[in-house]
Amino acid sequence: MKNGYLKVNVYSGTIANPVKGAKVSIFKDGNVVSTYYTDENGMTPLITLETVDKNLSLEEQYKTRPYETYDIKVEAIGLTETNIEGVQIFDGITSIQDVYMTSIDENNISDTYNITPNTLWGDYPPYLESNENENAGISPIVLKEVLIPQNIIVHDGVPSNTNAPNYTVPFTDYIKNVASSEIYSTWPVETIKANVLAIISFTLNRIYTEWYKSRGYDFTITSTTNYDQKYTRNGTIFEPISNVVDEIFTDYIKSGIRMEPLLAHYKSNTNESGYLSQWGSKELGDKGYNALNILRYYYGNNVNIYEAKVTESYPYSFTRILKNNDCGEDVYLLQNALNYIRGSYPLIPIIKNPSGLFDNNTKEAVKKFQEIFSLEQTGDVNYQTWYKISYVLTAVTDLTNNVYNF
Repeated sequence: MKNGYLKVNVYSGTIANPVKGAKVSIFKDGNVVSTYYTDENGMTPLITLETVDKNLSLEEQYKTRPYETYDIKVEAIGLTETNIEGVQIFDGITSIQDVYMTSIDENNISDTYNITPNTLWGDYPPYLESNENENAGISPIVLKEVLIPQNIIVHDGVPSNTNAPNYTVPFTDYIKNVASSEIYSTWPVETIKANVLAIISFTLNRIYTEWYKSRGYDFTITSTTNYDQKYTRNGTIFEPISNVVDEIFTDYIKSGIRMEPLLAHYKSNTNESGYLSQWGSKELGDKGYNALNILRYYYGNNVNIYEAKVTESYPYSFTRILKNNDCGEDVYLLQNALNYIRGSYPLIPIIKNPSGLFDNNTKEAVKKFQEIFSLEQTGDVNYQTWYKISYVLTAVTDLTNNVYNF
């Protein structure tokens, strides 16, 4: 057997409220494998778990599932027991499992969520091209520009199912979830980038054209493969995919002079024109193709990568990389933001007397923040770190405002 790794992050309600001392039990075939407790940041230590050989996920085969699955049970005082079934573990890969617990309800003994198989392994309905012609007479509502929203609304069912719930999901979390559900994290980095760009572009096309809103629906996109992309509620996220999304989440592709992001279709393996072959993109990655060349191989040479603006929902915009000995207003804002976030994440070192000078104390606080949120621990504030700080700051601020009714 091989080994994979698991990190469990436990929150009460939102990312702004990590749960200290939660009991996390790992099960295999109904038996307890190990038990851990979360620290002040709501995190377990990195857990080593047995899994199957990585090579099973590097070739198209359907005899042996290319990952192992485990179940976890999370218990914490004052919160509803939460069970996650089917947590996926790949050889050599760190799986990130976020668990959002709810307050105890006398009518709800426990919450249970089942993570369905990756689309490359499971049996899912294919995308229906007829959906694009559905209500063809309806003109889509087109936004003025391509924007990255803070959140999107995912309808967990087919559009006509009015009983299916809607989930408000942070944009980057949605992209990570879909990519972790649609491809394997063991693939070449450039292959992962190409597939993530296709997923981002498909999503932004739905947003830019307001595809569902123009048809009278109150959501952005569905979770079903015959209409959109596979979204798995509380799905496992894989570190290599998470890192790629953090790097390129504002990038998308479009073709030629068309204004809208490409509605980038893909299938597991196909020679069909206009579709990216997921397994084919893996082979091209093995051959040394970069992400853009992979995308052009399938979508044509007119495809290029563009950068979208981030919505103003985030309190601060990224201007430059911040590092040791830098000075200025951006550093001062950074220091105060980290001190404020520290109210929810006390293991982040306090930055005493913020002055706008990026000193060693600031660097250590940044590194701890990066560690908590699975970012590269450089101590420098790059594009990815800045927006993650901004996102967490927004969540913590919203929590504080709700508590004090601001």
